[in-house]
Amino acid sequence: MPYRIAVVGAGQMGSGIAQVAAAAGHDVLLNDRTEDLIARGVAGIEKNLARSVEKGRISAEDRTALLGRIRATPRIENLDVDLAIEAATEALETKLELFRALDAATPERAVLASNTSSISITLLGAATRRPGRTIGMHFMNPVPVMQLVEIIRGIATSQETFDFTHALAAQMGKTPVEVRDFPGFVSNRVLMPMINEAIYALYEGVGSVEAIDTVMKLGMNHPMGPLQLADFIGLDTCLAIMNVLHDGFADSKYRPCPLLRQYVAAGWYGKKTGRGFYTYA
Repeated sequence: MPYRIAVVGAGQMGSGIAQVAAAAGHDVLLNDRTEDLIARGVAGIEKNLARSVEKGRISAEDRTALLGRIRATPRIENLDVDLAIEAATEALETKLELFRALDAATPERAVLASNTSSISITLLGAATRRPGRTIGMHFMNPVPVMQLVEIIRGIATSQETFDFTHALAAQMGKTPVEVRDFPGFVSNRVLMPMINEAIYALYEGVGSVEAIDTVMKLGMNHPMGPLQLADFIGLDTCLAIMNVLHDGFADSKYRPCPLLRQYVAAGWYGKKTGRGFYTYA
């Protein structure tokens, strides 16, 4: 059954979610702060689909049909949707503001989901009048490629909401995995401390950027070294998640490395700004 889905945030994650939802036959309303940001998100989807057509993964007709199911929505108001997925920056106040807005703009039946990679779903649900219909739907980056979706219940999330979201993720061709509402869930509770420790190894002079990444690629069979992966995730996002872990668990083992803080303060966020642990053209 096709649904109407609003995706709030047209960046790399939001545009990827919109693409996957439209590919599964759903009508998508794509929103961001400005029409220019939405246009950039749609352009990214078009680029991904053009590559898929060139490689013979989809037909030109399928590409046209998929794009026809995505519509720009510059304002969060009067959204007649079955599901709204928030995919904004990893900042609590931003997400709380969006959840309040979505609660007011969507019908009572709509499920409100967050693509947050670390923030409490219980906290987001408590900002709305429908905590039972609030849930975490954490896609992995890049969304069209990665199979996993973490499905996170808040303390008040209903079984009906969980079943709907779990089934929808599977219908989108993903593998949904239920995890509990703890800081960082499973994925980033395990991944981010590893990345943070790699940054500490660099900070303390244990090895160079290339040496640390090579050890993890060749020694641990990781497809990408942790410092390069951090650049692709965004060092600002890595720091935000480490702060959530550090604050949420009150444990010094989650203390963000000072070098990570310094890079973020310098605006060296990684691939998206052209400089992180590596330099990008």
